Amino acid sequence: MIVRPTPIDEEVLFDGRSLITETDAKGIITFANRKFTEMSLYTKEEAIGKPHNILRHPDMPKAAFEEMWKIIKEGKIWEGYVKNLRKDGRYYWVVVNIVPKKDEHGEVVGYIASRKMPDRIRLKTVIAQYEKMLEEEKAG
Repeated sequence: MIVRPTPIDEEVLFDGRSLITETDAKGIITFANRKFTEMSLYTKEEAIGKPHNILRHPDMPKAAFEEMWKIIKEGKIWEGYVKNLRKDGRYYWVVVNIVPKKDEHGEVVGYIASRKMPDRIRLKTVIAQYEKMLEEEKAG
């Protein structure tokens, strides 16, 4: 069992090297590459079999993920900015690209997520949007 760390307001910059994970259709991690373990600080053994949302930072609005799930369940590709929570409580920003994996009948059976470095100027706008979304959720 993974216990969520207490968030620390300290960013670890993502260098953009191949951070890849795969999940089943419900978002359970089935594969994590070495860069994932380096950035998240979770070992492969800790991560595989766990929900991908173990990385969800409390600053991320639920609505951002609701939209993501709507799109990827339809078999479409989704891309967006995500603030991830590391095992040590620090965070890192990434642009995530999620591609649905389909079986021979075209049914979604899982997802492959790759990350790239966020544009730091665009990130300021995204953070402001997410803060507004969180305020609306709390007022909700």
